Amino acid sequence: MSELFDAVDALVASRSPLPPAGERKRLRQAHGLTLDEVAAALKVRRATVSGWESSKKPTEPRGPEREAYARLLNKLAELYPAPATPREPTAAPAPAASPRTPAPAERAVSTGPAPEAAAMTAAHGNAQPAPAPPAAAAPRPARTARTSSTSRHPDVKKAAPAGPPAPVAARFENGPLAVVDVEDGQVLAYCPGGLILDVPAKSLPALVDWTLREARLGQPKLSGPGKDADPLLVLTEAALERYGLPVTLTEEERLAGRIPEGHKVIKQLSRAEWKLTKRGFGPWARVYRPAQGAERTCVQLCIPSWHALDSRHWGRAGQLPPPELARLLGVYASRVMTPRGSTAVTGLELMTALHPATRASEPDADGKRHSEHNPGSLGKDPVDCAPCEAPDGHPLLADLPRFHVRGPAEKLFEEAYDWARPMTDAECTRRHLVGIDVNMAFAAGANGLIVGLGAPTHVKAPVFDAKLPGSWLVDLSHVDLSRVKIAKDTWADLDGSLLPSPFTPKGERPDGPAWYATPTVAYAQELGYQVRPIEAWVRHDNGRYLDAWYNRLRDAYLATMADLGVDANLAPADFLTAMDGYQQRDPQLAMVVSAIKATVKGGLGKLRERPRGEGWRPGRPWRALARPTWRPDIRAAVISRTRINLHRKIVKHAAFTGQYPVAILSDCVVYATDGTTPLDFLPYRDGKPLPGGFKLGVNPGLVKWEGTQTVLWGEEVRDRFDAPELNLARYIKDGTVTDADNGE
Repeated sequence: MSELFDAVDALVASRSPLPPAGERKRLRQAHGLTLDEVAAALKVRRATVSGWESSKKPTEPRGPEREAYARLLNKLAELYPAPATPREPTAAPAPAASPRTPAPAERAVSTGPAPEAAAMTAAHGNAQPAPAPPAAAAPRPARTARTSSTSRHPDVKKAAPAGPPAPVAARFENGPLAVVDVEDGQVLAYCPGGLILDVPAKSLPALVDWTLREARLGQPKLSGPGKDADPLLVLTEAALERYGLPVTLTEEERLAGRIPEGHKVIKQLSRAEWKLTKRGFGPWARVYRPAQGAERTCVQLCIPSWHALDSRHWGRAGQLPPPELARLLGVYASRVMTPRGSTAVTGLELMTALHPATRASEPDADGKRHSEHNPGSLGKDPVDCAPCEAPDGHPLLADLPRFHVRGPAEKLFEEAYDWARPMTDAECTRRHLVGIDVNMAFAAGANGLIVGLGAPTHVKAPVFDAKLPGSWLVDLSHVDLSRVKIAKDTWADLDGSLLPSPFTPKGERPDGPAWYATPTVAYAQELGYQVRPIEAWVRHDNGRYLDAWYNRLRDAYLATMADLGVDANLAPADFLTAMDGYQQRDPQLAMVVSAIKATVKGGLGKLRERPRGEGWRPGRPWRALARPTWRPDIRAAVISRTRINLHRKIVKHAAFTGQYPVAILSDCVVYATDGTTPLDFLPYRDGKPLPGGFKLGVNPGLVKWEGTQTVLWGEEVRDRFDAPELNLARYIKDGTVTDADNGE
């Protein structure tokens, strides 16, 4: 009978009533919960929770997840009851016409912000619209129509007047950023979603003040203990001229990364009691006043004509018209975060935004809260790295003799692959060289990785622990790739001469003890060989610090690729078809994809940022060392795991097919084959890939087609430069090789 009762209870729970999607989001945000936190508690994906809150077509949870989700929402509803529904506002009276504009005609508008998805082109139907604002959001002012025949923008909205603090959704109702431009003498701010604000500011200090008081720009925090993102203003060339700033930087200013301290605009800011960070007024400037309690008073400026948007990562975004640039940056901001600088800086800032160093404590005896360490974060104070993890010139190495070159037994050297070999006679008879590339390889390497959170501990003759992050001095020269374990109790005989070593970036077999990160040593054990470390620097305080960072960037990448027509559930042949020319379907979204990828690589690179001029000398500290996020050990662990993940797939592929790579560059692998596409050599059976091998798909860790060239092309290029081991993976995409690429 009890089993029947349990079955009935489960059936009732599977239909637990849930509030509308907008109310679900309101309750979550009211408690300061992120999508990641709810997803982790319910043991579902972040995208699943986002679907439950979607305002357009919300999905419904099922089974035990529905019961748990309903329980969460019921408890939050007790804490944050829904406010009374406001009356429908009447149209606001028309504002007085300015001398340069005829009296505008009134037009009624909705009280909610224009969804970001409305800016997406109709060709991309799977773009997810922004959820509707919570009921507590104040109604937006009526939009007015400009009748001036010389204006290309008939709809310009007055910014909200200054008033008492509004709820989060209302404070940021106009989006995270705006592109400021000048048209027909009027300053306009273009927001994501097509909204245009009329800017009354006559000077840069007034523009900053207007942004904080009336523009309602910004972005809610990404985690409970975090801080809301500051509003971002992107200044076009016309706006620079309007506010007295140079359109381009001189060579001296470009090298310095800022305009001179004595510039008239900086003096204006100083007189208005605004401050600049130590980086000064450069392509990414931060204008602020010291915080008053919990309130931040800061605006960030982005200046594309000063090369703020690096063309290597953002393409030609800096040349886009203001509405299109607002849309592009708005998509990036909503899916990643409001840019804080270069993609590298933003990638690093995203780690901190998702795992702030401190949080508010529980109330003490007097009911006051205090700042305390946020578990799982890197803390607010920097920690020293181990000597083997320190890059050349680090203060820890100041006592080394001048011009001393550290070898593998002194220096941790975990880098991505740059390996190639001559083709065999059999491979030379093949017709083509086909390259495959791992999607978001370094992001996939960070997923689920245990990294150190605190300072290292030195240990002599330790027993290796694959779950303990650190750096290990161990001899792996005995690992023989001609016979390796590929599964439990399953060994494979391979041609080890055709495989790169997994332990060195150049693929050379180590010849003695060397320093390795934990994933590299663990892989030697996985291949079936014993490891006996000589010493180690280990971190007992550790955790999966990068998981939320990976999830955020993965979801941003997949959502944007889906908008471009490349879905995560496509069959292999359909995936190759969808990837063909995907960038031309929406060039702006393709720029977002490029920026997301650069955010991954750049953010990891910032973990070991080197000196950047400023009169630095070897043995002296540099600015980046003062950051708690200066962690070369975390960067090394991610690169180690990424390289090992790739080698594992290569070994599985070789054991199953007898095919070996001829070149590897970072996350690109080249094979000689008779066919022209990856489907001609990847071992799919009934549509299913080799377990543990390469799989075509858009998800991070899966592979895409990088390019195809002929074997004759490869041999001709190597003969031309007299380099039998020239890395063909570097040129496989379009086949273009220049003399400059080879130092000639």
